[in-house]
Amino acid sequence: MSGSPVVSSELVDLERLVAWMDERGIEAGPLVNQRLLGGGTQNILLYFERGGRPFVLRRPPQHLRRNSNETMRREARVLGAIAASDVPHPRLIASCAEEDVLGASFYLMEPIDGFNPSTGLPEPHASDAKIRHAMGLEMVDGIVKLGRLDYREVGLEGFGKPDGYLERQVARWQSQLDTYSEMDGYDGPEIPGLDHVATWLDDNRPTNWRPGILHGDYHLANVMFAPDGPALAAIVDWELSTIGDPLLDLGWLMATWPADDGNTTAGPPVAPWEGFPSAPELVQRYTEQSDRDLSAIEWYAVLACYKLGIILEGTHARASAGKADKSIGDALHATTLGLFDRARQWTG
Repeated sequence: MSGSPVVSSELVDLERLVAWMDERGIEAGPLVNQRLLGGGTQNILLYFERGGRPFVLRRPPQHLRRNSNETMRREARVLGAIAASDVPHPRLIASCAEEDVLGASFYLMEPIDGFNPSTGLPEPHASDAKIRHAMGLEMVDGIVKLGRLDYREVGLEGFGKPDGYLERQVARWQSQLDTYSEMDGYDGPEIPGLDHVATWLDDNRPTNWRPGILHGDYHLANVMFAPDGPALAAIVDWELSTIGDPLLDLGWLMATWPADDGNTTAGPPVAPWEGFPSAPELVQRYTEQSDRDLSAIEWYAVLACYKLGIILEGTHARASAGKADKSIGDALHATTLGLFDRARQWTG
């Protein structure tokens, strides 16, 4: 992660943070070496040290979204729940559900010794195709481990609503898309294949599945790898995690996975791409490691394209209404079209 030494008291009031940590006996002394980290999201990541121990604080952006604080509370809950598991993740240190300390809910976690592949590959990864191949397989192993966890045993009963999870998806996201028409200036959605994909998803929905924990936004920009090899150091950005069908994480990975030439439908490219496994290899790896039924895995990939495409179209709608940057809105609309094109290739 890249860093900046600048931290505004409006983002993180260090005096109040120190007082909060003192009340909980979390090390002692001044906060030193503070710097903001770039993590690829709108949320704020602040690195600092206290008593010789490193910390990363995560909180919502300065201008809170409607569900920002609940998102922080959910992230902290899921990280605490999987703390004793073999799932690679940031280790939770402490969390603050209340909003009066820093103006928003937040939590403290241990820093990750690793890098995100979308920001560039270091050595030895950049020059070793075998390492890159193993990185892709490690990504699959990460969600296999997550999907194996019993969400009730780890304390996540009520974290999501697994009953009817798959049945709700198309209607849920169609409803989200319908709300965009309320924005003045948005004439969409102009998405070729939208109705075809929605109908196909409803007509081909799997009926035999087992609920579990899913990350909800699993792709190359939301993982970190060890600096010395292919090991998955951590799965990050848990804001969309819930209880549902864990196979959607694999479908999401397929939907966002770059093509053989390295070009990506959604998300930043990774270079060099030579050596990374193909999407079918990812599915085969999951099949080898899990007892879940993958006979309908393309359905999950299509659902991922549908859901992510509609989410991204929201920024295009806001840009059309003058509420977001037009160039970003146009770029994300193009990504949505690419996702629906990929979905149509799977639906035949």
